[in-house]
Amino acid sequence: MALVMYDLDGTLLDTASEITKAVNLTLEDFSCRHVDEADVRRWIGHGTGWLMEQAWAANAANNPANKAVAWSDVMGRFMIHYGATAGTSSQFFPKVVETLQKVKSIGIKQAIITNKETKFTQRIVEKYDLAQYFDMVICGDTLPFKKPHPGVIEHCIHALESSAGHSLFIGDSEIDVATAKAAGVVCWAVPYGYNHGRPISMADPDRLVPDISDVPNYFRGIQ
Repeated sequence: MALVMYDLDGTLLDTASEITKAVNLTLEDFSCRHVDEADVRRWIGHGTGWLMEQAWAANAANNPANKAVAWSDVMGRFMIHYGATAGTSSQFFPKVVETLQKVKSIGIKQAIITNKETKFTQRIVEKYDLAQYFDMVICGDTLPFKKPHPGVIEHCIHALESSAGHSLFIGDSEIDVATAKAAGVVCWAVPYGYNHGRPISMADPDRLVPDISDVPNYFRGIQ
């Protein structure tokens, strides 16, 4: 059974603006300066905890008043704010919806593999009615490991009764490429996402594509 797996943030949806808003609301709670959306775009990919650590280190950590702040308090505020902003200003990248519809119509299974936590992923999936397209969603806290561990892809392939040779992974970052390569799966990369400010071509994906619209043609070639 053919299977295509997608990263979420930076591949299917541009979520940077709503994540930035949550980060800055959190920083405001501790009387810290805002960070720019351009910075947040570089930090997306490892999950919200790592992202917030980068934002905190960028300015808040240097404020003497924050030396005694418990990290659990910072993340607690972020979880509240991101719970409110998730799914409020995301935008689909070009040709995403029509491609998801077409891939589903020809009987290819589809899955999301993201490092975003389940509560936020589910909110976005519901907001944009994505569940109709996907057979599985694996989040950063679904399994004991997350990308770049190849186990996330291997679990998805096994659960959906596919194989590495009949699967494709599409992402926007070096984390996605490394995960797919470690799992022995062909990886395509889109150039418009969040690759820590570096060109995704540097990660050496199997193919660099302008968008995801060529997915159905790939599977016609291997079925």
